[in-house]
Amino acid sequence: MSRIGSKTVEIPDGVTASVDGQQVSVKGPKGELSVTLVKEVSAAVSDEGIKVGAQGESKRAQSMWGLSRSLVSNIVLGVAEGFTKKLEINGVGYRAQIQGSNLQLALGFSHDVVYPVPEGIKIECPTQTQIIVSGIDRQRVGQVAAEIRSYRPPEPYKGKGIKYEGEYIFRKEGKKK
Repeated sequence: MSRIGSKTVEIPDGVTASVDGQQVSVKGPKGELSVTLVKEVSAAVSDEGIKVGAQGESKRAQSMWGLSRSLVSNIVLGVAEGFTKKLEINGVGYRAQIQGSNLQLALGFSHDVVYPVPEGIKIECPTQTQIIVSGIDRQRVGQVAAEIRSYRPPEPYKGKGIKYEGEYIFRKEGKKK
């Protein structure tokens, strides 16, 4: 039995949820999201919250149960509070700035990297070495942060590059004479 799947997803104040077959829709102060569940899983809205259950005892039903509950929980959290990922830039001359609807990154290449900000995602640069990616869809926020990081991932010798806030970079010693 799934430990995660058996928990009820609590619905915070100001958020409304509805289930239409396999479609779970949630509306809140930050926006509206929906997720389609697989046929082996069912969902129901009650006074306590949204209850996700497995249809049968098959291996796939049991596997999808916890995943579906997590997806429903993420959309409820997203429309209520939203998600953020913070990135840090390390390196001499490396910097980021917002220009219109694009993120401009100077990462030591012969040209600046211009990243167009996707719809539904908000990117801020409080300083030249910090990037804050926020939005209501957890998967898209993580994907955008990963795409930005992939332009110059941190290298193990000097630690230069773009890293997540709090990420540990394993450092190597380098050559010796």
